[in-house]
Amino acid sequence: MNVIHVQNLQKHYSEVKAVDGISFQVHQGEVFGFLGPNGAGKTTTIEILEGFHRQDQGEVKVLGLDPQADRYELQERIGVMLQETELYQDLRVGELLRLFASYYRNAVDPKTLLEMIGLEAKERAFIRELSGGQRQRVVFILTLINDPDLLFLDEPTAGLDPQSRRAIWNWINRGRQEGKTVFLTTHYIEEAERLCDRVAIIDYGRIIALDTPKSLRASAHVENRIEFTTEGNLDTDKLRSMPHITSVVEHGRGTYTLFAQEAEPALKSLIALSEENGFRLRGLHVEGASLEDVFIQLTGRRIRA
Repeated sequence: MNVIHVQNLQKHYSEVKAVDGISFQVHQGEVFGFLGPNGAGKTTTIEILEGFHRQDQGEVKVLGLDPQADRYELQERIGVMLQETELYQDLRVGELLRLFASYYRNAVDPKTLLEMIGLEAKERAFIRELSGGQRQRVVFILTLINDPDLLFLDEPTAGLDPQSRRAIWNWINRGRQEGKTVFLTTHYIEEAERLCDRVAIIDYGRIIALDTPKSLRASAHVENRIEFTTEGNLDTDKLRSMPHITSVVEHGRGTYTLFAQEAEPALKSLIALSEENGFRLRGLHVEGASLEDVFIQLTGRRIRA
């Protein structure tokens, strides 16, 4: 079942083509990522899907509903986390959650949400007393208060501390296991690779690639890098002659970088060589192709320029 259906979506602001004829579907129970630089059209797309803006052209269905004609029904079934949200500073956390719960026909127990996100001790704290990361976690659980079928998260972890970022990542993984559908916009490579079942890479209002993170990385044909150090110098000819190794760079002081299309068999060859020749591998580090590599190959520049 397609939870989101988009066909030839277009939205222009004067001469700017914010969204320029994109098409895609989001399946039930998946985490679908929209990855791209700031200004690529991510937020405009998500706001059209949520019903906040009307498209200029194209067809949009969300949970089988028209985001404009069926907006009120849609709001009962989705959760929305905007890039920036202002909270009532003089309300306590528990009061704020109960207030938002009153807006919906079906609401989740606020205490359950606080426990899930690790803020149960802050139920009686005023919003103004929370740290930035804690406020962002409150904003996040406000999107869950109506037990939504579909969650829209627009740059949910931008500027967050590691603890808050992990808390949100943990829920996204948990939500997927419970059959929830998540539409996630981000410009963080690690976030898209770690969380998303499929990723659409968007640039200048157009989708330039769409697939699983693994398939997108494979399509880039970027070699894996294996770095290590040893005591003394090795015969680089032996390294070059190993199966699966395409090239070798010697940096001096016993430091080497190997390049390989496939990391796992190359590592096995390297370990076997070290055992046969009695040298120790230290500081072993493997770096594979990333979605950043895909974006660079397609556009010639980095996502976070």
